Amino acid sequence: MGLFDRVSRVVRSNLNAVVSSAEDPEKILEQTVIDMQEDLVQLRQAVAQAIASQKRLQQQHNQAQTQSNEWQRRAQLALQKGDENLAREALTRRKTFAETANGMQAQLTQQSTQVESLKRNLTALESKLSEAKTKKEMLGARARAAKASEQINKVMGSIDTTSALGAFDRMEEKVLQMEARSEAVAELASDDLESQFAQLESGSDIDAELLEMKREAGLLGPATSAQSALPAANPTAEDLELKKLREELDRP
Repeated sequence: MGLFDRVSRVVRSNLNAVVSSAEDPEKILEQTVIDMQEDLVQLRQAVAQAIASQKRLQQQHNQAQTQSNEWQRRAQLALQKGDENLAREALTRRKTFAETANGMQAQLTQQSTQVESLKRNLTALESKLSEAKTKKEMLGARARAAKASEQINKVMGSIDTTSALGAFDRMEEKVLQMEARSEAVAELASDDLESQFAQLESGSDIDAELLEMKREAGLLGPATSAQSALPAANPTAEDLELKKLREELDRP
């Protein structure tokens, strides 16, 4: 293989690859249907012209046959009148028209065959065009679905699922930590309140014991008792409750 042939083959292969990659199925199918419709129009025109030509030829054949029959009648008439020369002239004219009619009959047969062939081709092309339109719609829908699927796959392929899932895991861990801190703060607040009441409860026993020791030692004077007996000005419900608690604590 020569260098020119090799270069030519490489160029053709590259051009084919470029054309193939640039082909849009929907556009190609649409253009194919348009081309078929144009072919159908041209074929219909050809069939119409062939039929018109056949009709004109049929008319010419009929006229030639009529003229042949007419000169045949005239030849018979001249012969009946005893004019053989006129009869012979009429037969000559009849022969000319008869030959013309016979020739046109052969053309009519050929023309009829051609018209029938064109009609069959027209019917076949109409059927193929209808089938092509149906396939165009079907293949166009499949092509659009394939494009959509390809775009979705590209988008899905561009997403880093590992990174996305890792972000969700990190955020979940952070939420868990926040919940744990909230629970810890609540628990600490509850423990502090419990400890305060525990101190109050333990302190009450000690105060009661200390008060009892003071009473036994005579350290509680009249002023203290009188002062404790005096009612508070405008006592509140809390003050009354506290007074009641003190009285219960003072009871032996």
